[in-house]
Amino acid sequence: MTVVTEQVVPVEDAAGSPAGGKPRRVVLKLSGEVFGGGSIGVDPDVVSAIARQIATVVRRGVQVSVVVGGGNFFRGADLQKRGMDRNRADYMGMLGTVMNSLALQDFLEKEGVETRVQSAITMAQVAEPYIPLRAIRHLQKGRVVIFGAGAGMPYFSTDTVAAQRALEIKADVVLMSKNGVDGVYTADPRTDPTATKLDFVTFAEALQQGLRVADATAFSLCMDNGMPMLVFGAEGPDTIIKAVGGEKIGTLITA
Repeated sequence: MTVVTEQVVPVEDAAGSPAGGKPRRVVLKLSGEVFGGGSIGVDPDVVSAIARQIATVVRRGVQVSVVVGGGNFFRGADLQKRGMDRNRADYMGMLGTVMNSLALQDFLEKEGVETRVQSAITMAQVAEPYIPLRAIRHLQKGRVVIFGAGAGMPYFSTDTVAAQRALEIKADVVLMSKNGVDGVYTADPRTDPTATKLDFVTFAEALQQGLRVADATAFSLCMDNGMPMLVFGAEGPDTIIKAVGGEKIGTLITA
């Protein structure tokens, strides 16, 4: 394990915002498992708590977009292992992300925050089509934009979609909220008691050392385009607020 000696960079500085300021525009990646509270379906109390945190940072002037996973309903790779065609299984997973997106939209609007769901799969009755310039315009007007249906294509994880959406809407940072882990470790802390948490690491080091917290394609996209990523734990009443506010939380990954 190579010891990282570089100076730890605050997330707001890495995002290209003025020192001491907050990221201007962020993409927040939420895992589907969080929405279910550890079980199948949507836990209203959990989604309501997430919405309250997002509403708090929006009121502080941060432009927030969200990419939601669908693991609380379907995971295409898992369904494939049980004999289902991967393409069809992935499309089922995409529909699960739209259900989570609609649930989050409902609770955000209950918090008084205007919200738009944009879907990579056409479903005009419940969501707008994904159009990057329209998403940017919504964000400029103070609305939260939730990106549903993944990339609209099989074989792409929602981690990768979060990185791709961040690049298209010119976000400052990808905030990767993870279920069951509070950052990047030198090994799996659930199986290796000697694993230590890293406050800062580069994408190249993470890939070389096999630190599999996010999808390797998402890592590569961010690395090649200079997009910082903050990996932090989903558990806690104010983790999203801390992550957006630039407080010391999780692991910052930069190019």
